[in-house]
Amino acid sequence: MRQKLYGYKRTASHEQCQRMIHICCLLIMGRGKRQKGRRRMKKYNTVIFDLDGTLLNTLKDLTDATNYALEKYGQPQHSIEDVRKFVGNGIRKLIERALEGGEENPEFEHVFAAFKEYYGEHCNDTTCLYPGVEEIITSLKGQGYRLAIVSNKADFAVKELQQIYFKGKIEVAIGEKDGIRKKPAPDTVMQALKELGSSREEAVYVGDSDVDIATAANSGMPCISVTWGFRDVPFLKEHGATHLAASAEELYAILDEFNA
Repeated sequence: MRQKLYGYKRTASHEQCQRMIHICCLLIMGRGKRQKGRRRMKKYNTVIFDLDGTLLNTLKDLTDATNYALEKYGQPQHSIEDVRKFVGNGIRKLIERALEGGEENPEFEHVFAAFKEYYGEHCNDTTCLYPGVEEIITSLKGQGYRLAIVSNKADFAVKELQQIYFKGKIEVAIGEKDGIRKKPAPDTVMQALKELGSSREEAVYVGDSDVDIATAANSGMPCISVTWGFRDVPFLKEHGATHLAASAEELYAILDEFNA
């Protein structure tokens, strides 16, 4: 499987440097507050991240793969906004929602197979990090947080993208695969915690959708909902979001409040 780095710049821009300085200031301020009293361990030392819509903007590549598979078998295609509504429950559910008649369509398995083949080769054509994500992952790793990705994306794609964008920073990455229930069931989250040597009492979940809110609840963990992803603020609030982060800086600030 090819690992492409289209448009991925390793040289930090001025904007990235400014963002890193801001996050570092938040780190220092938070650390200073805690050190005024007796030094104590963080209550939460583990962060479980969703992938699509949370760490990476994958929507264009998912849309292109969906429409490639649909076109190949003569099926109607969809806009990127349509596909935005279809994602969140795994790639099989994505194709079920995109294909007229869903699984009852006689072409379903062919379209699904075509999607997987195409996406396997093109999962990083236009995918990119959301602003501030690289900086906050680096900062959290430097603070000693244990980090994992848990996604309903196919496991092969999750692991490929982890290696491209988060190698050496996020230790565990788990996607949809046979033998383990996908989100919102807690199974993949529990597996990630086991591999990290952590527990639900020490962990916070971060995601961008109603599926993520339900996953956190089913896992017995607090949830931070980011608002830069695939679902908007009214939708997230309607589905029970209690902590909203509109930027990487706000995400770190909420984590710091949890550990105050």
